[in-house]
This record gives sequence, structure tokens and C-alpha cells, in this order.
Amino acid sequence: MSKSDTAENEPRIPFKKVNGGVTAPKGFRAGAIGCGIKNPDNKRLDLAIIVSDHPTHTEAVFTTNQVKAACVRVSAQHMKETDTRAIIANSGNANACTGPQGIHDAKLMTKTAAEALGVRMRQVLVCSTGIIGMPMPMERVTPNIAPLARNLHAKGSDEASQAIITSDTHAKSYAIEVPCGTGSFRIGGIAKGAGMICPNMATMLCFITTDARVAKDEIKRAVRYAVDLSFNRITVDGDTSTNDTVIVMSNGQSDAPLIRSGSEESRIFRRALHKVMLELAKMIVADGERVTKFVEIRVRNARTQADARRVAEAVGKSLLVKCSFNGSDPNWGRIIHAVGYSGARIREELIDIYFDGL
Repeated sequence: MSKSDTAENEPRIPFKKVNGGVTAPKGFRAGAIGCGIKNPDNKRLDLAIIVSDHPTHTEAVFTTNQVKAACVRVSAQHMKETDTRAIIANSGNANACTGPQGIHDAKLMTKTAAEALGVRMRQVLVCSTGIIGMPMPMERVTPNIAPLARNLHAKGSDEASQAIITSDTHAKSYAIEVPCGTGSFRIGGIAKGAGMICPNMATMLCFITTDARVAKDEIKRAVRYAVDLSFNRITVDGDTSTNDTVIVMSNGQSDAPLIRSGSEESRIFRRALHKVMLELAKMIVADGERVTKFVEIRVRNARTQADARRVAEAVGKSLLVKCSFNGSDPNWGRIIHAVGYSGARIREELIDIYFDGL
């Protein structure tokens, strides 16, 4: 996991960690149900819905992989809707590389959820994670959507977080409350991810909700800022997948003032959103498949931010460096060789390398 001076040098914000994940902010409900998507004999929770009871400003970031799952393509189209109201997500099947049928199935999931929730089809986003190349077992999914929609509740975040995990060893959830102006707002999120983790969106899903009143242009800027300094700074195995998605929904139900671009409130909101994403990103790395160490790479005094990132990613992705970390061997020679091929402008004689301050 890499950091840069940009994130470290900005002032810290006061916040209080709270329980509740995506249902910690006001006006959001969630829940999950078991459909047997991967295995009809195993009814573990594998289908989740998150809904806002009020109109939202929503922003999403999707995988940069040229091979995109059907759910990513459908959600990207639905993001053109001005008022996203719900997310339906499943584990056990990625609905990726499934051709026209996959698109049809992703649309059917949004249509069925919309009918059950009383909203328009394009107000629902869809996400999937699991095995690539297998058709969605819609005969087991579709009948369960309406019963799930009827049982969403204000403490359903834990169920939803369980329903989206695949090879994860545990669910991932984080929420905070932040004072702002004369009031406060909350941000909560859930995420999944363990394998195929690499910058430029990793194999992960992340759903974040907030009751902050955020102007539409500002939430877009804030999401890009926070994603770049969190999920786009982690790597486990160097692979980028077909389904990666981060969705942030803001319904404006808090008593905090309106957050406009360039205001002090906007800086507070960006730092708060970054905090939630960063904590979830750290959980993903720590829970990575076969992970034995959690390592944070910090690059200071680089000529540019781009050079800092090149160095951090070269070191973080190096198999030789990972082997030395795994073996608890502080082999700095492997680190400096990665710095040398990173593409950043360097002066070898001025480089200092520290292991936990040593």
C-alpha cells in the first residue's frame, strides 16, 4: 500500500467512528438474502440491496480493464440517471464474459429490484462478483429479489457486507461521524476484496453512503480524489479485474450545511470520504489471499507526485521485494533496484531507505 505527501500533508479532521456501515447515515436501508448463486445447496447470504429513501447525488468509479463485466456496463449506463436510489449486488458469480445474455440478466436484476422498490429501472445500479464466464442462475436470483426488497432495514449493513464477499475471510465495514458547520454528517461503507488487487481499481466492490448534503459537482471531485488516494494505491497480486466498482451515494439528510466546491466544508468532506475509503482499502490488503504481511510504502521528496507514485508502485509490485517482506528480510537492495527501474527521475546517492524508521 502506498502513500504520498499529498494525503499526509493535509490537515486531519475530527471524527468519531460509529457502527452501522452503509446504514449509519440517515435515510439508508439494506439487507441480504441467500439464493444459492454459486451452489444451490448452500444458502449463505449472496444477494444484497442498499437503498436510499430519498433522492441522491451518486458518483461511481469502475474498472479500467478493457474486459468489463455486464454489470459494469449496465451500471455505467444507469449512472446517466440523475437520481440513483438503489444498488443490487451479488457474490458467487461475476456475470463477466457472458455475452448478450449477461447484459440481459444484469438489466433484469435492476428491473426486478426497481419494481419491488417502487423506483425506475435506471435508478438501480447492479454489481456482481465471483466466478468469471458462468451464466447467472437467474432462476434462483429473480424470485428472491422482491422478498429481499420487502425486508430491508436500518441495521442491514452487516447482512449486505456478508453477502458481497467471495474469497475474503471476513466482511469489511467502516463508518464515521464528522462535525461540519453547525451540524454533522455521517459516511459509512462496506467493501469486498482479497484477490486480484492492483491499482487503477482492484478486484473489489465498495459501496459508500453519506447523509451529507453535497453538490453534484463536488461529490464527483471528492470521489475521484478519495479513490486515487486509497483504492488506487493498493496492490496484492498485481492483477486488475473485470468487475471493480466504487459507488458513493449522498442523500443530503444530515443537518450539516450544503457542501460546495472550494468551501471549507468541501475540504472536510473530501478528507472524511478519503478516511473511510482508506480504512476499507487497508482491510482489503490485510485480508489479501495468502497475505502474511501488511506493508505501507511511503515516498517522500519526489520531484513530482507522478514520480512518487511510480516509485511506490514499482516497489509494491516487485515479486522480489514481496519475497523479502514475506521472509522478514530487510533486503534494501531489492527495493533500490525497483526504484531504479520505476521510470522516476532519481539521484542514486541521495536515496534513503527506511524499514519502520530504521
